[in-house]
Amino acid sequence: MAISAKILATAASMAASTAHAGGLPGMRGHDHTGITVPDLKQAVGLFTDILGCQTALSFGPIADDKGSFMTDALGVDPKAEIEKVTMVRCGFGSNIELFQYAAPDQRDLKQKNSDIGAFHIALYVDDIAAAKAYLDQNNVATRLGPIPITEGENGGQSILYFQAPWGLQFEAISYPDGMNYEKTATSKLWDTRNPGQ
Repeated sequence: MAISAKILATAASMAASTAHAGGLPGMRGHDHTGITVPDLKQAVGLFTDILGCQTALSFGPIADDKGSFMTDALGVDPKAEIEKVTMVRCGFGSNIELFQYAAPDQRDLKQKNSDIGAFHIALYVDDIAAAKAYLDQNNVATRLGPIPITEGENGGQSILYFQAPWGLQFEAISYPDGMNYEKTATSKLWDTRNPGQ
């Protein structure tokens, strides 16, 4: 028991030291990404039934009819309401928080990957060709690919972009033999293939 506790303490100490000195105090890593979706049931269905993530937690509603909590805490219209939130976990990655909001000033951004502030969720897959076939079979809109990248620092990757019915951008990515940058890097990216590192 004492050896196990010592190993765990050492691992925790090493994990804590991975944050850049002078950065956010106590920062240990990426916990979750929050995404507002138009239909929570549809979004949870995509993440769980198609992508294979697992629902971990649901809560809500959150609102403040009389005050300014929603503006003060979240920077949204004071009459905005978070109708429900569901958090999912996808394999060895960090968590994804799905929000369904109602707000008087709500917009549908229909973002493109080139828009400032745009984002996508990348999911590591072991076999990107199988992932493409699976997405096609399940009527998920995919883009050109899989695209193998052989040159440059990110050589070793294969990528495939795909999209949720409401517009959320995704990427399937695979680099089973690593990426070229790893040969000389002193700091390496977190790797879902080795989640403990």
